[in-house]
Amino acid sequence: MSRSSHGAHSPNVTMRDVAKAAGVSIATVSHVINDKAGARIGDDARRRVQDAVIALGYRPNALAKTLSQGTSRFIGLVADQIATTPFAGQIIHGAQDEAWRHGYVLLVANSDGNAAAEDEAIAMMLEHQVHGILYSSWYHREIDVPEQLHQADTVLVNCFAPGSGLRSVVPDEEQGGRTATDELIAAGHRRIAFVNTTTPSPAKVGRLAGYRAALAAAGIDTGESLVVEASPEQEGGYAVAQRIVDSGATAVFCHNDRVAMGLYDGLRERELRIPEDVAVIGFDNQEVIAAHLRPPLTSVALPHYELGVEGVRILLGLDPADEASPTLISCPIVARRSV
Repeated sequence: MSRSSHGAHSPNVTMRDVAKAAGVSIATVSHVINDKAGARIGDDARRRVQDAVIALGYRPNALAKTLSQGTSRFIGLVADQIATTPFAGQIIHGAQDEAWRHGYVLLVANSDGNAAAEDEAIAMMLEHQVHGILYSSWYHREIDVPEQLHQADTVLVNCFAPGSGLRSVVPDEEQGGRTATDELIAAGHRRIAFVNTTTPSPAKVGRLAGYRAALAAAGIDTGESLVVEASPEQEGGYAVAQRIVDSGATAVFCHNDRVAMGLYDGLRERELRIPEDVAVIGFDNQEVIAAHLRPPLTSVALPHYELGVEGVRILLGLDPADEASPTLISCPIVARRSV
């Protein structure tokens, strides 16, 4: 007869193994093992969990015992690609700093877009009874929420899921677009072009709305010839340079810094100077691009660090958040010499 059939303890048996054997969720196993008050678990499910614990020889380790007492000091962060994306990695930095400030440790799992790895990471965090989970995307978008996230207190960071009942925190794209355009208006420009992306996204919609709102507030009429679309990389900005020149614009707000970088090249080929002949503003504030262009590019910063901070604050109940609409974080302008 096997060791487990005698109820001998096996250090390799996990809460996930018990859940699989009992045909229940990891959260149910956790509630039964820790005798969580108020947990609504049927007698049959409870018995199956208890039988599986005995049959498999499951024994919570010291960490799990601590967590079972309700003293978990861990916050989970599951990301798709931000750990490998330099400027978006600031989300982790902000969350980690804020977690430490309040006595918590951040457990980070980067799935690199692999659904199986993501499921495994979430299951691991549930097993360790994290205080809650931050689920983050490297760019602002609508997502389909992994089912397991509903088993934990979860805050979405840099993404959102309408109707999911989960709180979220995202950049204020419209405010960012308005701030960029206001900067150009303040510099005396009245014929301002906007190079938007061809890729559908909240950024595409929000930044355009902010651009139009700023012009309307200043009483400036904008013709559609001043709004052009380009692929969101250097080649896209370069490709629309002649259209910008033909529009008669004296200033350009670019959807992102990569588009601005391409536009720099296209304008220079046409012997136009920045900012003397055409002022240019970007978005994202990617330091590796914006700070090293000549002249250095004025850009609106995506508040990645602040998104991480606010995600933790919402999770810990320090800041209020509405499940019906995302919490918006302001996108500040970083002034350099392109305006």
